[in-house]
Amino acid sequence: MIAAPRSEQVLALCGGVGGAKLALGLYRVLDRDRLTLVVNTGDDFEHMGLNVSPDIDTVVYTLAGLADPERGWGRAGESWHFMGALRDLAEDTWFNLGDCDLAMHVLRTEWLRCGGSLTAFTARAAGKLGIAARVLPMTDDSVRTIVATEEGELPFQHYFVRLRCEPPVRSIRFQGAETSRLTPELLDVLARPLRAIVICPSNPFLSVDPILAVPELRAALVNQSAPVVAVSPIIGGQAVKGPTAKMMSELGIAVTTHSIAAHYEGLIDGLLIDSTDIADRASVDLPVIATNTLMRSLADRERVAHDVLGFCDTLAQSPVSGLAGAG
Repeated sequence: MIAAPRSEQVLALCGGVGGAKLALGLYRVLDRDRLTLVVNTGDDFEHMGLNVSPDIDTVVYTLAGLADPERGWGRAGESWHFMGALRDLAEDTWFNLGDCDLAMHVLRTEWLRCGGSLTAFTARAAGKLGIAARVLPMTDDSVRTIVATEEGELPFQHYFVRLRCEPPVRSIRFQGAETSRLTPELLDVLARPLRAIVICPSNPFLSVDPILAVPELRAALVNQSAPVVAVSPIIGGQAVKGPTAKMMSELGIAVTTHSIAAHYEGLIDGLLIDSTDIADRASVDLPVIATNTLMRSLADRERVAHDVLGFCDTLAQSPVSGLAGAG
């Protein structure tokens, strides 16, 4: 790996479970204060009077070593007494809130009610949990992912959790994105030289597109001198977790790494794909490297992080035209 100046930051865009795996790998292989994570907030919603930010919490719990390794979301060692009591009193219990997890939602709700920003609350919570990386919401403004299905338009959590992604998807929109603004904290990061920009293997349509829907953000990324590399969430024509492959099929998009490259066309400088998809490499008009992208263990997360950073460093030092089909 080519050494980068120590002052340079790595910026990563990510959603929840899939993105958090690589986020943790990056956090462990970098000096921890050299990483900035921009996290999707299109999944955020108000539930039972509480402001819930599922992707932010997944990333924070993961970096803090508190995430449940089995479910991939929520806290390890969680208890569910609140949900049990709630079921005795109500029927609408489709969204689980763990007893420990409630602390985050209650504090966030009170913070926002008193006029504080989501960015400031996230920084405070991450700091309290010993996280040195910057974890930034994509915006402090309200952006909500709305999924148009055969059953009508559904707020994201109703599609994803209540209906378990079952209704066929017809389109996706991001309510409020057109008026959302970049935060001063994110503008500050984008104004500084970066070593690399990484798009984690989160769902491109549900987790990354909401981030890129914030006006000026895509342009700010393109105008950065740092290479932008996406890690494909597709392995052997399937998604490791979540509805990515199902949604792509329903939207008439081939479930291939070529489709992922096309989705990020004009933004990314390179694509990291799984070795099982190496045959797709020739169809991608970008520099591509293939490796084992399945991240089952902590060692896997660190290995993929090293691979993507090494790829970024190579792109930064080499003419793009000379790297097409590399790997």
